[in-house]
Amino acid sequence: MRERYLITGFSGFVSRHFCEYLERNEVDALIKGVDVQDHDLNFADYKHLSFDFERIDLLAVNEVERVVCAFKPRFILHLASYSSVAFSWKSPLASFNNNTNIYLNLLEAIRKLPLAARILSVGSSEEYGAVREEDLPLREETPLNPTSPYAVARVSQELLSRIYVTSYGLDIVLTRSFNHVGPLQKDVFVIASFAKQLIMAKKANGSRGDLNAGDISIVRDLCDVRDVVRAYYLLLHNGKRGEVYNVCSGRGISLKDVIAMMADILQMRVAITIDEALIRPGENRILIGCNEKIQRSVGWNPQYPLQQSLCDTLDYWDSVL
Repeated sequence: MRERYLITGFSGFVSRHFCEYLERNEVDALIKGVDVQDHDLNFADYKHLSFDFERIDLLAVNEVERVVCAFKPRFILHLASYSSVAFSWKSPLASFNNNTNIYLNLLEAIRKLPLAARILSVGSSEEYGAVREEDLPLREETPLNPTSPYAVARVSQELLSRIYVTSYGLDIVLTRSFNHVGPLQKDVFVIASFAKQLIMAKKANGSRGDLNAGDISIVRDLCDVRDVVRAYYLLLHNGKRGEVYNVCSGRGISLKDVIAMMADILQMRVAITIDEALIRPGENRILIGCNEKIQRSVGWNPQYPLQQSLCDTLDYWDSVL
């Protein structure tokens, strides 16, 4: 029997990798994609997947209800979001609306039908906010302390999930996904921005290059997007209703060391310029997660080493620039 997936945020890079994961694993699936932007997938490239796509705004309640009612998905991968922390400082209202409110519209559409669909609510490590080093690695029971409008919106999404699970019996599994990296990611995100700048410098100057960055002393837990989408698939099928899972590598690295790794891969000497405009207020100094719960629950663990993730990201930017 064909698996039926509704994917919101279909035009983003995580959705693309999720579809490629299904294809590689020969999952027979029907995909309904929705997004406010057009996609660039060639559906003919996929032998095991069938696609339908609509460009809709999830803030439009009637449109959300229409799509959910017509398609009747078995699984919903909710990726749609304004996931930039920097953007949330510039436009907090838009960030909140396009994270929390779109999710609420989706939950209400499922509740009203009612529909027996499993929803994966994708959250963020930013929900943990400012933490002490002695609290590391961050576990799912660690108190949340959001420090940006984006993080507050993600915490609100999680709280809504809990209400709809306990009060309405919806089947929701939740993640707190740490920073993920890999090919196809837009350069509004930090690692993709570094990769793009370095490839441009490599093409222009060979072994030397300049790079603009914000605070490169911060430490992040980086996970390959291909590991992330495998985690999402396993959670959709085997996660426990109402539970939240960290999706992370369990290791931390400073952005300074990431730049050094990328420079070494490209055999470049890099001069770093700190751009004050790229430094965000209330920046979380260090975020490192514990992935014991997801390993124990669904047998997931990361397989891609960071070196490979960075190589593949650089190769991607080399191919498009």
